[in-house]
Amino acid sequence: MEYWDIYDSRKQRTGRVMARNDFTMQPGDYHLTVLGVVCRPDGRFLITQRAMDKHWAPGWWEVSGGGVMAGENSADAVRREVLEETGLDVAAAEGGYQFTYRRESEGDNYFVDVYRFVMDFDEADVTPQLAEMQGFRLATKAEIEELAARGIFLHYDSIRQVFDL
Repeated sequence: MEYWDIYDSRKQRTGRVMARNDFTMQPGDYHLTVLGVVCRPDGRFLITQRAMDKHWAPGWWEVSGGGVMAGENSADAVRREVLEETGLDVAAAEGGYQFTYRRESEGDNYFVDVYRFVMDFDEADVTPQLAEMQGFRLATKAEIEELAARGIFLHYDSIRQVFDL
């Protein structure tokens, strides 16, 4: 079983852990997730389409990301998530941490550390994790904005500024 660290409202580890996706958190408890926006020097962004059998937002578009495991820091987590989901190693890419935002909802409070990486890669370099996604594409900022306007791009309102070059 995988575990996540529990954080307080100041984004400090509490020393407690929770089972991954066990969204029965106490008030004032948070977990940490990451998003990794990968961009090519030509201004195209790697976006992925969620698998249709996903419980939440099937078929929607997003950037790579996921939960930070207990004991892991967000920089290691985002590199791991991007590598697992796309096959791209962003360890030597330009860029890095951009900002953090926080979400609060009943039983599921979380922080999201957002990263942007710029690196030269081709579509042939991408190895999609088919259990998680049904496909990917390289999209311009305008194409991402259009998906967001249709309501099918996850987290767009919270991360829109990372698509500004």
